[in-house]
Amino acid sequence: MEQTLSYVLVTPYTIAKSRTGGVIARLLSRLDLELVGAQMIAPDEAFVKEYASLIRSQTDPQNPKAANLLADYVEKNLAPSGGRRHRSLLLLFRGTDAVKKLSDIVGALYPENMGIESITGETIRDTYADIIVDPNDPNKVTYMEPAVLTPRSQEAADQNLALFARFLKDQPNIIENMVYPDPSKIERTLVILKPDNWKYNSSRPGTIIDMFSRTGLRIIAVKVHRFSIAEALEFYGPVKDALKNKLSPVFGKKAKELLEAEFKITLSEATEKALTESFGAEYAVDQFEQIVEFMSGQKPSKCPVEEMNHPGSVKCMILIYEGENAVNKIRDVLGPTDPLKAPMGTVRREFGSNVMVNTAHASDSPENAKREMGIVKINNNNCVEVINAYLAVK
Repeated sequence: MEQTLSYVLVTPYTIAKSRTGGVIARLLSRLDLELVGAQMIAPDEAFVKEYASLIRSQTDPQNPKAANLLADYVEKNLAPSGGRRHRSLLLLFRGTDAVKKLSDIVGALYPENMGIESITGETIRDTYADIIVDPNDPNKVTYMEPAVLTPRSQEAADQNLALFARFLKDQPNIIENMVYPDPSKIERTLVILKPDNWKYNSSRPGTIIDMFSRTGLRIIAVKVHRFSIAEALEFYGPVKDALKNKLSPVFGKKAKELLEAEFKITLSEATEKALTESFGAEYAVDQFEQIVEFMSGQKPSKCPVEEMNHPGSVKCMILIYEGENAVNKIRDVLGPTDPLKAPMGTVRREFGSNVMVNTAHASDSPENAKREMGIVKINNNNCVEVINAYLAVK
């Protein structure tokens, strides 16, 4: 079956109301499509004008009013105001019949069918959108918030995606559209939704984002990322020595006890030290390799040198949060490394399995956040590449 590409655009209002996680959870849990790209965008006037014009020309015969309503909405709500641009979130999905599947889960926008008893909560718009008509004139819409935007045909999707690609190729991946009263109090921190969240389609990634929303922090960057082995080695490099110092003595002591029990002998402290420096050190190295394999999909020792920088076989989602005391706020919601020691209601207690498969990573300081952003190349995003590669073979 032909693999097609389409998108969902989460509106500024939905983001501001911290509904992003709920929307993503609904999309991922009910689709057999693959999320292949995600980018926070801040449209300018020229983009909004062209996007609205495209939507206005893409009339749905089954709902001719919707195109004008949505185009008007885009012109009024996606455009800059008050001297700054507003954040929207672009989500790219690939798979068979992507447009129809996304359209079905997003839901229609029928002004004539918005009686309270007709709303079931089945679609994203049933749950998160609002449309109010004049009680004296059913054809007059007085308020509309569609929650998300998605095309209704593949032709429309291709046209709109081409526009997104042209716009985004010159845009930064981090949205800097806020002026804070005291910038010295503002921190940025990096969060990774690890590969265990993406083994199969589920609501989990969206639910985790929703849990982080209670921090009151702003998401200023998002990307779908596949760690290369080289990136994973650099990212988790500081952990290597910590593992050696922590695990080697434990393994050396355990090896001594097992040998003593097996051969009914008493071994010296020097022997225990030798076991620590040999078997213990090898065990720590193996544990570090398992971390790198978990994050990239392959052990470093099994990877040819020329492939160390290739994207890995497993994916993550990386998010950058911004606000006062961002590092501690995120880590409080995340919970400690060991899920079994995490308080109830934290991300790791809810979704973590063990100290390695613990669902998410968060920077432990603003300085480490900067370091980690550099390693994952946060200023680069694959959305333009994904769109252009798809359109090139159309």
